[in-house]
Amino acid sequence: MLPSDINDGVDCRNLPYQDSSIDCVILDPPYMEGLYRRKGTELAGSGSHYRFRSTYSNGEHTNAAAGEPKYHKAVLAFYLDAGKEACRVLKRFGMLIVKCQDETSSNTQNFTHVELINAYQSLGFYAKDLFIVVRANKPSVSRLIRQKHARKNHSYFLVFEKKSAN
Repeated sequence: MLPSDINDGVDCRNLPYQDSSIDCVILDPPYMEGLYRRKGTELAGSGSHYRFRSTYSNGEHTNAAAGEPKYHKAVLAFYLDAGKEACRVLKRFGMLIVKCQDETSSNTQNFTHVELINAYQSLGFYAKDLFIVVRANKPSVSRLIRQKHARKNHSYFLVFEKKSAN
């Protein structure tokens, strides 16, 4: 991707590249379910964090009427659609690097990195490596009354190699 593409708002689920034409794709979509809510007024990144929403989201809510998934399932669906598109544009043995973070959503622990590894393997990717990136500061917590799960102070870089031809 060229720097000019970034300002054009290219959707990682619909890349403007030919099949099997790219050597490497780096995927870093928003991985917090707050950017995939059904009401625009409930989207994360409001108030003083508006730049976060405008940078990591198109600011649109998910479409409940169309039966789109919500919460963590919406995050996962986005990653899976982006993975399918990466598979389309990557050459055989091309590399896909994916940044993700596990999350707790609706009081349920979701090991997103495991879900993605399993799903991407079914697309024809080989999970070649994994890096764990630890935050220097404490993770923020909002509206927490009673902590039930460990706070996430790390994210992952998953490294995949495309094994199958398109």
